[in-house]
Amino acid sequence: MPMEQDRDQEVHLNNGEDLVEGPVRCLNCGISAKLTCHMRSGPEGRRTLCNACGIAWRKGKQRKVIDYEVPMKDLANSKMVPEVDMEFENEDKAYEFYNRYAGMIGFSVRKGWIDKSSDKITRSRTLVCSREGFRKDKKGAKEVKKPRPETRIGCPARLTIKLTPTGTYRITEFVPDHNHQPAPPSAMHMLRSQRILTEVQGAEADLSDDSGTTPKSANQLTGRQTTGSQNVRYLPADYRMCLRSKRMKSVQMGDAEAILKYLQSMQLTDPSFFYAIQIDEDDKLTNFFWADAKSISDFNYFGDVVCLDTTYRVNGYGRPFAPFLGVNHHKQIVIFGAALLYDETLESFRWLFETFKIAMHGKQPKTILTDQSFSVSNALKAVWPGTSHRICVWQIYQQAVKHLNNVFQASKTFAKDFGKCIYDYEDEEEFLPAWHTMIEKYDLRTDEWLAKLFEDREQWALAYGRETLCADMKNTLQNENFSLLKKFLNPQLDLLSFFKHYKRVVDDHRYAELQADFHASQSIPRIPPSKMLKQAATLYTPAVFEMFRREFEVFMDSMLFRCGEVGTISEYKITVGENPKEYLVRLDSTDCSIACSCKKFEFVGIQCGHVLKVLDVRNIKELPERYFLKRWRRDAKTDIESDPGGIAMDGDPKSPLTTSMHVPFSLYAHHQGPHATTQLTEEYPASDLHQQPFNGATQLNQGYATPSMQSQPIFSSSQLND
Repeated sequence: MPMEQDRDQEVHLNNGEDLVEGPVRCLNCGISAKLTCHMRSGPEGRRTLCNACGIAWRKGKQRKVIDYEVPMKDLANSKMVPEVDMEFENEDKAYEFYNRYAGMIGFSVRKGWIDKSSDKITRSRTLVCSREGFRKDKKGAKEVKKPRPETRIGCPARLTIKLTPTGTYRITEFVPDHNHQPAPPSAMHMLRSQRILTEVQGAEADLSDDSGTTPKSANQLTGRQTTGSQNVRYLPADYRMCLRSKRMKSVQMGDAEAILKYLQSMQLTDPSFFYAIQIDEDDKLTNFFWADAKSISDFNYFGDVVCLDTTYRVNGYGRPFAPFLGVNHHKQIVIFGAALLYDETLESFRWLFETFKIAMHGKQPKTILTDQSFSVSNALKAVWPGTSHRICVWQIYQQAVKHLNNVFQASKTFAKDFGKCIYDYEDEEEFLPAWHTMIEKYDLRTDEWLAKLFEDREQWALAYGRETLCADMKNTLQNENFSLLKKFLNPQLDLLSFFKHYKRVVDDHRYAELQADFHASQSIPRIPPSKMLKQAATLYTPAVFEMFRREFEVFMDSMLFRCGEVGTISEYKITVGENPKEYLVRLDSTDCSIACSCKKFEFVGIQCGHVLKVLDVRNIKELPERYFLKRWRRDAKTDIESDPGGIAMDGDPKSPLTTSMHVPFSLYAHHQGPHATTQLTEEYPASDLHQQPFNGATQLNQGYATPSMQSQPIFSSSQLND
């Protein structure tokens, strides 16, 4: 579907000459309103601060992050862990001490029970974790469709102080144990209690940078995540950096200098920054690729599915910008790297994919999505033979807008009909009639582009190739909007301004992921009393859990019919609602492996409602954990096993993605006929959510084990030429 433009816009001044519209941004940290959960009121009015900065704004005062000088590893030795019988000068000193400890652990402090004398002197005070207690439902409150996530889950962690005869306050009780995971260290500044109140001066309120430079806070956050070790690496013997022909496009005057300046300045800032340059037969700079350490780290976690966005070829952006995109565990876009391609021959794309693999430490994706291109397709077959190649439906839509522009303009319904054909129909029985109806309705029988597209339908239509993991990339790309960034590819604008805005867009996406990580660690969705839903809500991130919840609703509306059983293997037919379409589900009770003919799990990585129905009827109230793909889980960015031929694998070689892709279904239903089927129903008992506690004091003594990327030195242009 056509991507929606941001409703809220602001105007940026580019080099004092060009006015460019952009989304509203937080005046404190600079993040786009599109990439944060919602905007809050601030000193400059409504919708001027993002959620994280907005909760710190209180009636003329702005809270700033507490700066801790004590390294994590030295906390135990520096008496930062509370102990019974510790004494403090006053109540505020005790709160400050406990709050500092909470910031190091990763939780927020709330002031709890208090006992005061008749003289208003505090005799006893209990400080608790902000997730202590439970939310009370208001009497008479209406049931809402989407209730707020639960933030209070009965956390037992607390510290109690009492007044001594000498006027000091002594710790009488300290409980370090929490029943939830702590906030990630990089999101510590988002914890409500980890901000102190300071007066905001008028000149300090507006910290947005209209020139496109990155906010200081974003730089600091990015810097913490891009450290890595440095080991010597060498190029493969067959790696070619020189084209045997002249480049197809000319480089605009001044662009080569701007590109080299950007690449070299990034490497000075980030020693692990990778970039490579290809030259043509005349020794002219032709193609460029770059990726920073955070991009390489993200590929290690989410690089199973990659999209090469080459829409510049269709939309005429002026400069040939082609980013490598992926989807993280919050269903947000991640950027694995980018290229400027002034040559689009087979040899250039082979160089691009070889260079990308070198940058990613020899790893390649399981699936790559590209546009329709003979050169790209052949280059992938030669360089990444083990990677599945599909045509990106989002890029097909962008091409259609150009090739069928007259049809889009002449009809108000064509966009909807064409969008359904490429985005919605997951069954061949639905797709083929809809396509032919569209062709006849709009008299497109002689259109060559559509004819070629239909000929290649098995490479892009959702009804085909569903055994290939695509991680719901199409929906994520539909909701993404790079049009603002691509405006700076206009040849009339300075290329350096594009690089500034490119870095700003990358930082915005990373800060949005940081916010999503924080909110996921601090809340859990409110759900009905279902053991399977509670299991999914605990393991999945909130965005992915919503996908699972929709499949759970499908399960609740499904009817099941038994088809037959051979040994430990049982087969079932599933129908949903009034739809006569039947889905076949096969269950092996020996290891609880299960597969459905819809191939939702193989295609998206989320189990379908048809499978959930069978499991429930078989009295299996929790989904086997191997069906919760690591890439969709809250702990996706922890240590993972690596597949020699690709990115991280979810479990052993017999993981669900490899064992359930091509599961043959027997012909029981055909042999026995409809009279042999039996309709089954089942009750759905409630269950309690079991949480794993973690010990705060133990965690402090051991230190934070944050996942670190084992990055290696990269090849700059000078090294490559050598």
